[in-house]
Amino acid sequence: MPNISHNSIGFILLTHAKPLQIYRLIDKLNSMFNYPLIVCHHDFDKCDLSRDKLSKNVLFVRPHLQTKWGEFSIVEATVQALKLMYEVADAPDWFILLSGADYPLKSARQILDDLTSSPYDAYIQYERITYKTYKQDLEQNMLWLKNSYKRYCTKSLSCNYLKNFKISLEHPLLTKPLLPFSKKTACFSGSQWFCGNRQAARYIIDFHSQKNALTLYYRQIKYADESYFQTILANALHLKLKNDRLRYIDWSNGGCHPKTLLMEDLPNLLKSSAHFARKFDIDIDSNILNELDRITS
Repeated sequence: MPNISHNSIGFILLTHAKPLQIYRLIDKLNSMFNYPLIVCHHDFDKCDLSRDKLSKNVLFVRPHLQTKWGEFSIVEATVQALKLMYEVADAPDWFILLSGADYPLKSARQILDDLTSSPYDAYIQYERITYKTYKQDLEQNMLWLKNSYKRYCTKSLSCNYLKNFKISLEHPLLTKPLLPFSKKTACFSGSQWFCGNRQAARYIIDFHSQKNALTLYYRQIKYADESYFQTILANALHLKLKNDRLRYIDWSNGGCHPKTLLMEDLPNLLKSSAHFARKFDIDIDSNILNELDRITS
């Protein structure tokens, strides 16, 4: 077991399914990082999870939230877990946000060395979402930027008195009074999964606790988890961000969810500079996890 300080790094887990895979991930993190602080938001409405099987360094958000894919409940669960983590007296210098389907690719020493020697406050994927990008003829690999503008920067209006009447406002001159964005507060989008230091965590917690227009707006829209934290952090001029989520994720299959990683993906995983990868499924291929255990031990 590496000689790692308990407050060097902590983990936020968002989980809702496959208890055996969750136990395995927690055991792996304990083995690699010498029983770090792990704060888990588990949706007990979706499946049970036995706390008796877990070590004392694992804390649970109580009461838990009923989470749903693409809804603001995912954002709220993340913030509540961050709050719990940084209420602890010996809170970690860095946090890493993981799902139950994630698994480490690098050794604990490499992950810690990369983070503790970093000049950055957070590693997060973020791209500015603009009307110009939305109107351009985009290639397929940039389609998500266009979709992000539709999600976060357009506004649909309807009339209760006119059946089937609906109009979509797209141009910033029309949407400006209806959206929380401005020259000082731009909209950003990217992957939900990120990591940050204590300063970034406390800024998110403090920002979220305020009754600000940005938080109120994101509570009302879908897929806030892919824009809310990006927008908060990328507009914080005192924070230094690295546009890198430090995750290996394969979107080659298309659709709303990434490819489930198998043994056939191992060569690509080994080439990656990412710290973690997702997503894995213990019921489909546990051999890939066994091999990663061997590599990262």
